[in-house]
Amino acid sequence: MARAAIHRALGEPARLAIVESLLTSDRTPGELRDVVGADWNLLAHHLAVLADAGLIERHRSEGDGRRRYVRLRAGALEAVAIPAVAARPQAPLFVCTHNSARSQFAAALWRSKTGDRAESAGASPAEQVHPLAVTVAAEHGIDLTGARPRSYAEIQDPPGVVVSVCDRALEARPPFAAPAVHWSVPDPSGKNIAAFRKAFADIAERVDRLVGVAA
Repeated sequence: MARAAIHRALGEPARLAIVESLLTSDRTPGELRDVVGADWNLLAHHLAVLADAGLIERHRSEGDGRRRYVRLRAGALEAVAIPAVAARPQAPLFVCTHNSARSQFAAALWRSKTGDRAESAGASPAEQVHPLAVTVAAEHGIDLTGARPRSYAEIQDPPGVVVSVCDRALEARPPFAAPAVHWSVPDPSGKNIAAFRKAFADIAERVDRLVGVAA
């Protein structure tokens, strides 16, 4: 039944376009309205159908609380085949406010999975990578003991794409002239190790998806 509901939901071209646009980046409802060219009432209907089918979820920004982000649910597309819609980006720069956990996870995972260059930075870098981030990364064979938070000013090579893994970082507009992707990953700082594990799993699934698009 769940698989049939997913296929029914994706059988409408506008809803398929919404899901394809969410493959690599979380979007605001306004951005999705531009994608499908629908009025607000029709967009709300499409999002409700996709949510009922278990394909998407919506939540409030951790930065500007007036914003909402729509994202694909982890593993939601395992029952169907959705074609890749973009070329794999080169030289990604992953950003979050403090560059102490989420963006460190993302850059390290990208390098581990592709062998290619990836960097991370933050608008207001912390003094060190969060100890729980180091612990959780080590659980997955990733060594962050030598990593350190960096500022935007320390990025010397222009990124091929800027991936914000933090609502606040996106909304503060990172100063890079590159295509932008947003992953609205909750901030684990100030929480227990379970929050860091959840953030790592979320980012790992998104990295796999972005790495897996057409090369």
